[in-house]
Amino acid sequence: MNQNAYRILLYYKFAPIEAPEEFTARHLQYCKELGLKGRILIASEGINGTVSGTIDQTDRYMADLRDMPQFSDIVFKIDESEGHAFKKMFVRHKKELVTFRYERELDPNTISGKRLSPAEFYEQLQDEDVVVIDGRNDYEYDLGHFRGAIRPDVESFREFPEWIRNNMGQFKDKKVLTYCTGGIRCEKLTGFLIHEGFQDVAQLDGGIITYGKDPEVQGRLFDGKCYVFDERISVPINRTDEDVVIGHCYHCGVSNDRYINCPVCNLQYICCDDCEHEHHGFCSDACRDAAQPARQH
Repeated sequence: MNQNAYRILLYYKFAPIEAPEEFTARHLQYCKELGLKGRILIASEGINGTVSGTIDQTDRYMADLRDMPQFSDIVFKIDESEGHAFKKMFVRHKKELVTFRYERELDPNTISGKRLSPAEFYEQLQDEDVVVIDGRNDYEYDLGHFRGAIRPDVESFREFPEWIRNNMGQFKDKKVLTYCTGGIRCEKLTGFLIHEGFQDVAQLDGGIITYGKDPEVQGRLFDGKCYVFDERISVPINRTDEDVVIGHCYHCGVSNDRYINCPVCNLQYICCDDCEHEHHGFCSDACRDAAQPARQH
């Protein structure tokens, strides 16, 4: 079998789903029967997923999803892989595809920022007057981000409304660009910015993943790697000799872009090989001590 006989699909679509809890149960059973692995969220507002499978399995999945009228034009971002990127298959029903908890309705089909192609986004990134907001969490920014982007002081997406109100109000008359991994968070974030009175708002269509695959821009002006929510943890974006490592080891501070998980608290953090060996993979002395078997008395 070809070493890249598997694929990873990243996709979302805001489209009404009737009886989403029933749809969730049916979709989970279908995915298991097909042999896919991954994580899919289902809400009344649509679907958001990342799955892995063989070429035949992913071809079948894309065709079957597009056979549903509301998903006929869904866009899939496709990466080749040597195997599955997940251990299991999860399909869950949620109130929102991305948890934002804004007090007003945000339907991306009726209100969202202008959509910029990778080439358009690259061009506007070089405008000195533009304000670039990273629409992801702080730890994602720390691994890699667009040059000049503002680092969000948030650990989860639902913290964005308060953070923007407290920190971004002075930019309401500026041209604002937003970006995220695959585009879905910006669908809600740009609508929120417009509701809050920002005058000129745009988003990177397809997110960082699409930007990195564009043959024209080749990921230029993105430094570091892009965090992804599967077993790969991160993927390269900048395909040019401008690529740099911007992450730093949690323990010693040396430049690094390698994430590991603490076996006790499950903290995911950047760690160099030497420090992983020295600290046995633990993020702290407290976690190391907690992992020691209790003394026999």
